Amino acid sequence: MPGKAGLFRRSSLYWHDFAGGPATRRRLRERTRRSWGGGLYKVGDKVVYPHHGAGTVVKKEQREVLGQKREYLTIKILHNDMTVNVPSENAEKVGLRKVIDEDMVAVVLKALTGGGTQMPKNWNRRFKHNRDKMKTGDILELAEVVRNLSLRDHEKGLSTGEKQMFVKAKKILASELMYAKAMDEDEAGDWLDDVLADVGTTSNGKKSKAKAGATA
Repeated sequence: MPGKAGLFRRSSLYWHDFAGGPATRRRLRERTRRSWGGGLYKVGDKVVYPHHGAGTVVKKEQREVLGQKREYLTIKILHNDMTVNVPSENAEKVGLRKVIDEDMVAVVLKALTGGGTQMPKNWNRRFKHNRDKMKTGDILELAEVVRNLSLRDHEKGLSTGEKQMFVKAKKILASELMYAKAMDEDEAGDWLDDVLADVGTTSNGKKSKAKAGATA
């Protein structure tokens, strides 16, 4: 769907560097872009709400709003103990999607460990640039934000605002990896920290624990 406006954008690093062929890239792109209408979600589904993270659909019910009945999804976001209510008819519009499967973890790992992409030098523009990527709900865009901020932290350090963004981006990313890899919240955070410990360092030929277990 190149050129077509959508809720998710392709990660530049992933699409240029991923080793799979065109058919593989199309298939993986569809996995990261796909958003379902609210009627297709059911209680127990693991979903991602853009800019907040992954959670579980805990309720699906009819509510009367301004004299009209509307179906609502109630989503519990574990990592920040937030509850989100989304009208089913707006699920696609807000970018709600299902959590990635474990096969996609290797793709996310590649995005996390690749070279950094250029960010605006101006602090305000850089902050907005990364915030906009996080709002897409695309896990590859989010991984790019985490990777770039990690690199900048190693090389130049982060401002207070960027440190807060880095922490939030990692928590959102870990919240989805937790479900994709069937880990608990702490394990997913540790896995991500292990990956990022190698970002910006010279390879010594050894795999980190996270890399070794990416698809295990």
